[in-house]
Amino acid sequence: MAAWDLSVTVEDLGSDAPPVTISVASDLHVGGVILKLVEKTQIKRDWSDHALWWEQKQQWLLRTAWTLEKYGIHADARLLFMPQHKPLKLGLPNGITLRLRASFSCPVFQTVMGICRMLNIRHPEELSLLRPVEEKKKKKDKDLAEEIYDLTEVPLSSGTLKIQIFNYRLSEKLDCNRLTFFAVSRPCLYNGMPAHFVDSPQMEAIYKMLSVTQPPPAPEVIAKQYRPASVVDKAHINGRWLDSSRCLMQQGIQENDRLWLRFKYAAFYDIEPKYDVVRLTQLYEQARWAILLEDVDCTEEEMMLFGALQVGNTKVMKLSNVIVCFRPKRLTLKGYKQYWFKFQDTSISYFKSKEESIGEPIQQINLRGCEVAPDVNVASQKFLIRLLIPAPEGMNEVYLRCENEQQYAQWMAACRLASKGKSLADSSFQSEIQSIRSFLAMQKTNSHGNAPAGDESINTHSLVSPRYHKKYKPKQLTPRILDAYQNVAQLSLTDALMRFLQIWQALPDFGLSYVVVRFKGSRKDEVLGIAPNRLIRIDLGVGDVVKTWRYNNMKQWNVNWDIRQMAIEFDGNVNIAFSCVTADCKIVHEFIGGYIFMSTRSREKSDTLNEELFHKLTGGHEAL
Repeated sequence: MAAWDLSVTVEDLGSDAPPVTISVASDLHVGGVILKLVEKTQIKRDWSDHALWWEQKQQWLLRTAWTLEKYGIHADARLLFMPQHKPLKLGLPNGITLRLRASFSCPVFQTVMGICRMLNIRHPEELSLLRPVEEKKKKKDKDLAEEIYDLTEVPLSSGTLKIQIFNYRLSEKLDCNRLTFFAVSRPCLYNGMPAHFVDSPQMEAIYKMLSVTQPPPAPEVIAKQYRPASVVDKAHINGRWLDSSRCLMQQGIQENDRLWLRFKYAAFYDIEPKYDVVRLTQLYEQARWAILLEDVDCTEEEMMLFGALQVGNTKVMKLSNVIVCFRPKRLTLKGYKQYWFKFQDTSISYFKSKEESIGEPIQQINLRGCEVAPDVNVASQKFLIRLLIPAPEGMNEVYLRCENEQQYAQWMAACRLASKGKSLADSSFQSEIQSIRSFLAMQKTNSHGNAPAGDESINTHSLVSPRYHKKYKPKQLTPRILDAYQNVAQLSLTDALMRFLQIWQALPDFGLSYVVVRFKGSRKDEVLGIAPNRLIRIDLGVGDVVKTWRYNNMKQWNVNWDIRQMAIEFDGNVNIAFSCVTADCKIVHEFIGGYIFMSTRSREKSDTLNEELFHKLTGGHEAL
């Protein structure tokens, strides 16, 4: 075939550099084009992550064994040679923003898998990316620079690198699915963290921010966040989800753009706190903001319980596992005698003095299975811990009297853990201390009426949605949350997070994603609510549920991509059809197909992900 000139813009040469012109023929494969480009630039560097982007067609030329003729590329094609992985600003549910390298060439579904692998989040199929909703900013906030934590130096997967080098040398067919198969394999963990977070103290600190819940936000921070005022506003937010079948470049996302990583499908599977530290923390943060911003309706009693379960996310204290306490001589509140107490594993031992603590104790008491109850009054400086210890003749009652709040918080936390068979080395020990300190601070604030909150106190307006800021003053709200806290005070922080998620998932409106649609034959817009197990038709005017259809009665669904209309057939010859108003029908198609995919997961296959089935259920013809 005759040779002709092809001009390619090489991103690494700079924005002002002219395109590189190479001589090609129509039967030259894409891999050969890349080799010619690399040779002509004479830049010695690793080009393995680079690929060609066809600007007019908005398409990556990833099949490097294909010829220019097969792709339909002629001399007028505008081609760019650039990295497939580029920096992206990623906002997480807990408000932290990361800057990391993400794939701009693979479908978003696989890009999310790569991101989750980097952050050690299991079951990435539950998450996706969406364009952010800008929060309300005041004039004085404009000059405040956002803190961004940089992960761009985290190396790309070695598996990805090897596949691409092999491709360029032998001109083998490069398939994006094959490339990502290696990239999403489970990473090796060191001290519970992926290897790239152990490289430096700074990286370890970032991982801890990912895996530790944030303190309750200040009321003014809550007020500044965007809150949808109606179901239509909620529907518009769902129109911001990116298409899982198309890559970032195809959806207009540029280098260093900002996106949100969020849980898209409210079908949380196989949550194991031991392995899902980051996943559980981020899910809790997303649930907490859904409650604080009233994205999900709940009763006032439920809001107080949500507030109580948030208690504990305050300043962490240092641990001291040897404390002087008192033990009652009789089963009364009189006649205390001072001893030197020591905690070891799940037992407490006491001695006559500190000097004698190196020998045999007077007695050792195993607290496993005991009952632990507080007897506290901050105003009168009363800090008692009541222990009911199982014994052959019944329950032995022991009181420990602490001198101050710090002693009480540490010993109460230790006793609670020991009663559950956990030692001081358990990761939840510090969290228990935080929870108890917050409870004491709230009681102190309440006992002083309108006293200003100090460092140890917590503003109860930070624990509830803005409507309760107007309804109750802090001194009115605090006793209500304290009452609710009494019922959950025994929970560890992890258990409190799990309880928070359980109550959130039990709310009637949990997991509903809204889209404004126009049903076939109707003259007015209505709302379609998409839940994990059903579709709901809602009257837009009054908000009443008109009809519900369950997925397990669904026979098939189709999309007419020409007129952008969805048609769904259910058992009993029930057929519905609608066009979408506030979102592309592809988004609705993804939600339905995604939830059906989630229902196919089983515990036996929990470590594997059937990507092919996900794309089959969510992709549509546009993904082929």
